[in-house]
Amino acid sequence: MECLGCRIANGTEPDVNVVYENEFVACVLDIAPFNEGHALILPKRHYLDAEDLDTDTAYAVMDASRRISVALKNAFRPDGITICQNGGAFNDLAHYHMHLIPRYIGDGFSWSEPLRAHGAEKRLAQTKAKLVHALNG
Repeated sequence: MECLGCRIANGTEPDVNVVYENEFVACVLDIAPFNEGHALILPKRHYLDAEDLDTDTAYAVMDASRRISVALKNAFRPDGITICQNGGAFNDLAHYHMHLIPRYIGDGFSWSEPLRAHGAEKRLAQTKAKLVHALNG
């Protein structure tokens, strides 16, 4: 197994802190956590992006996100949880993974504004039409 994500998910990478697993996914603590409890959900089979996941694995990822969210809330009492997944060029692991980050008011985590104005807010009807066409096309 050459992929780091596959090695982590399948227990062959050393010093991994698994907090939950089943036949489809492993949930591990992020080695560079934004806040304590920051976890990753990784499929045990290799996938790159969300659209690559088979139905059983996609369900397992979402079920694990629910389970881990409850555990994070019980263990750390955060003000909220941010759940995110970066695909394509932004997937720094080159293996599908979902982040669950316990959040606290004033913790500094931010969703920033775009660096360049794109005007997408003025084209919502056209954007909707493109997406509906792509979904039905």
